[in-house]
Amino acid sequence: MQRAGIQTVMQSYSEIGARFALLPLRLIGGAGFLLHGWAKFHRGPEKFAVLLHQVGVPFPSVMAWAGTMTELAGGVALILGIFVAFACIPLIGTMLVAMVTIHIHFGFSAVNTIAVTPAGPQFGPPGYEINLIYIGALIALALSKPTPLSVDSILRHE
Repeated sequence: MQRAGIQTVMQSYSEIGARFALLPLRLIGGAGFLLHGWAKFHRGPEKFAVLLHQVGVPFPSVMAWAGTMTELAGGVALILGIFVAFACIPLIGTMLVAMVTIHIHFGFSAVNTIAVTPAGPQFGPPGYEINLIYIGALIALALSKPTPLSVDSILRHE
């Protein structure tokens, strides 16, 4: 009898864990996109457009605003958990563009140590590792059920 009770408790914990497993991914990923979008917006998308022009992105002014707004709106959508699968599509697009236009030239590693000085390590531009992590997280979120504490789960009555 006691063993059956333990198994029932363990199964309950497992089910709760499975339901909440992607919640940190949604919240942290959403915060990452929101903060990156906010930084671009705060500095001014026209400054981001200069970078896009330098790396050869067509229509850099339009793309700067599109990327900034995608990160802001997508970040908010992920944090709130509303239309997550839909929001993941343009966010994956922004990560792919960033990866092939900028980060791929610096190799895989997200942390590129270029020197160690008396003041501490100096880091170079990040590689495409972070882009792949974000893309993987977005694919996992897009293919999963709505996570707890999300508007999508309320709309689906889960």
